[in-house]
Amino acid sequence: MPNRRAAPPVLVWGVLLCALLTGAVWWAGQALSVALLPDQGASWYYWQLPEPTAWTRASAWLGYAAHQVVSWGLIHYAQTRVRRYTDGLHPVNVVALAANAGFVLLHGVQTQVFYDGLAQDVSIFSSQGSVVLLLVVVLLMENRRRGLILGRPAPLGAQVVSFARRYHGYLFSWAVVYTFWYHPMEATSGHLIGFFYTFLLLLQGSLFMTRAHTNRWWTVSLELLVAVHGTLVAVMNSGPGGQWPMFLFGFLGVFALSQMHGLGLGRPTRWIFAAVYLGAVLAVYSVRGLTRLDEVVRIPAIEYLLVGVVALLIWLGLHLARLRRTTAAPSAAAPRTGPLEPDESPSRPS
Repeated sequence: MPNRRAAPPVLVWGVLLCALLTGAVWWAGQALSVALLPDQGASWYYWQLPEPTAWTRASAWLGYAAHQVVSWGLIHYAQTRVRRYTDGLHPVNVVALAANAGFVLLHGVQTQVFYDGLAQDVSIFSSQGSVVLLLVVVLLMENRRRGLILGRPAPLGAQVVSFARRYHGYLFSWAVVYTFWYHPMEATSGHLIGFFYTFLLLLQGSLFMTRAHTNRWWTVSLELLVAVHGTLVAVMNSGPGGQWPMFLFGFLGVFALSQMHGLGLGRPTRWIFAAVYLGAVLAVYSVRGLTRLDEVVRIPAIEYLLVGVVALLIWLGLHLARLRRTTAAPSAAAPRTGPLEPDESPSRPS
């Protein structure tokens, strides 16, 4: 019987490829020499051309649009034609991996020739918000399996969670592809960390309908990497006295409250994780000042609040769709357009 905790070979090779691609971004970035405007604060994205043209804008938006359409098309194909999970790769997974690699290469060339990403036309908060939304929907999707707070599920309707699980691929594809094309392929430390994380998410998005895609240690690792990315970027931007503990302990707090409860860990192990986390918080804030402890709860509070908001919006959408169907054709049953995930059962209570 295979070891379910062991990383599937495709993940091992995929992570190595993501590391190589990140190295290629660093190497190509050495050739970039663009005069940029002075930094104008937190809401300003520094890496954009002072004088963009129609061509620089079009290169980013057309590349993004093509990448997005291809990604959505492959997800739709897998849901309607494949409809089953396997240990190995389906042909559509090979196509998805090749397509994402091709668009990574295209974005690299586009950066060298035109430089600008989507940042020229949209807010920096849209890029950050897309990743936050992805993490929030994961919490919602996993509510039945691992609970929301200390292993206890939130009272979210089964239809709401099932809808999120069935169609999350389209949302996650948008979040990752949009973020990927938001930035030019610069070689700063922050960009390299971000691109490595994005490449991992593109890898995950290419493995739909495979057991690797639902490997719990792998998916939790992807959730936790946002803590690494956020903490390192905060230290690089504002130094040791900045807000890095908010990102580190905020995202690790979500791990302690929610994510670790889906890994099959025993209660003693979970208590050890919790004790180490609380000890680290107290050690850091005994130096920074206990009056700043509110930093620790900001990210978990925002994420859990957004889980409720997203769940409410999905419920409203489903309710309105049900009313419309009832009015148009009371006897018509809504068709199922997506496959069940491996651990999803239509009769499982919320």
